[in-house]
Amino acid sequence: MKERMSKAVLDVKMSGIREYGALAKAQPGCLMLTIGEPDFETNDKIKAKVSEDLESNLTHYPEGNGEPYLRQAIARFEAERNGYDYTADEVIVTAGATGALFCALTGVIDPGDEVIVPTPAFGVYESIIKLNHGVYVAMPTADDQFQITREALEKAASSKTKAIVINSPTNPTGCVLNEKSLENVCQFALEKNIFVICDDVYSQLVFTENYRSLASFRQLRNRLILVNSFSKPYAMTGWRVGYICADAPVRAELQKVNQNTIVSVPAFVQHACETALTMDTTAMRETYRRRRDFVCSRLADMGLEAVKPEGAFYVFPSIKKFGLDSDTFCRRMIKEALVAAVPGWCFDAEGYLRISYCYADDVLAECMDRMERFVKSL
Repeated sequence: MKERMSKAVLDVKMSGIREYGALAKAQPGCLMLTIGEPDFETNDKIKAKVSEDLESNLTHYPEGNGEPYLRQAIARFEAERNGYDYTADEVIVTAGATGALFCALTGVIDPGDEVIVPTPAFGVYESIIKLNHGVYVAMPTADDQFQITREALEKAASSKTKAIVINSPTNPTGCVLNEKSLENVCQFALEKNIFVICDDVYSQLVFTENYRSLASFRQLRNRLILVNSFSKPYAMTGWRVGYICADAPVRAELQKVNQNTIVSVPAFVQHACETALTMDTTAMRETYRRRRDFVCSRLADMGLEAVKPEGAFYVFPSIKKFGLDSDTFCRRMIKEALVAAVPGWCFDAEGYLRISYCYADDVLAECMDRMERFVKSL
């Protein structure tokens, strides 16, 4: 009966990232630089709140959009940290950033609508777009140092363009969009009357002082859907909690998607998430900055070119000079060097590989040593 299933589902591929992780696990002694997950543990103060709530029998249905106290805390956090003017009634608590993206894209896509995605990009964007019977439109940025030009936007646009997805700092490059890129997207979205899905999951893991999110362009407020998550900045990947902030009329419609897919996130994690918003992420961010500097220095010594990441915990070096496609390069590196990275094709960018540096210092050092020997052997 498989052939009778939804064509949209049949056309979607499983995660390429996990595929190469599985290859690495099957290779004895292989070290992995594949997963974008903090190697820190969730803060004890955050975890304690779950115990308290379970002890208090907070185990019944919560409000579908998130409990009012958590939505108020999110609105307050975004106001104090970023100056955004969302109210608690413009917030939806979701099942991670992926749930937020699914909610946002499902809420704006009609069959045949086109969604522009600057590439390289996290593969879940394409999957969600296709599951909603939309058309994924890749907009390559590698030739522009992963920045966004007006020319690229116009080339990707059509009369069917409905939205654009913006992620900064980006997965997989770690690059931060500069002011010109942001202005280009802002003007484009206003002129074309399209939605902007602003994926800010790495916005607290930025190494530059002049960072600005597209969400700060408040002239986009009525069409911008802000997506964020507790996973990356607070080392809460397994908690699966994120959120959306959107203009009230848009949020009123998006809540239908959230409540008809997940109903709500668990009641007993919401005070913990409220506590997380009070945590200082500086130490974690500085650890990633130090690891970035180490990995980028080692890659440069190997002769591998990469745009220096200004956030997140990834670097995306080019491997074009070796004459190998990214799949072949990564499979060989797993077998010959016992190091696993993610090939660029997983992010719609052939000729590159993604290295995650959210691993312990000794692991990163050993991986760089192994990788250097492999590169010299090519």
